[in-house]
Amino acid sequence: MRLLVRLIGLIVILLGVYFLGENIYFTTNPYPFWWRGIAADASILFLTLGVLMLFALPSQDKSLAFAAIAVGIVLVFFSSRAILNPTSLWQFFYSLVSFVGGYQLLTTGSLNI
Repeated sequence: MRLLVRLIGLIVILLGVYFLGENIYFTTNPYPFWWRGIAADASILFLTLGVLMLFALPSQDKSLAFAAIAVGIVLVFFSSRAILNPTSLWQFFYSLVSFVGGYQLLTTGSLNI
């Protein structure tokens, strides 16, 4: 039963990510210069490397993984456009409730309302 509650908590957290990320779009623009595509390729490489390092490195070297992920995120904004559509107050409220409720279910197994 405890595993089921924690799984429901994880699903609720992912639902919160969906509610918040529903209005964020990443698009790439074709550029006439060849060097603009390097930042897009590097962002994919740094993000992949950072996630792999996060799971593979020992705990004292996790800062390298977070640094690689940060470089990848910065390169995403250099190489493409991030379109942020307006988010309604209710979508933000639903996502915040989903994050907090899902985190409580995942960590404690119950909701403290």
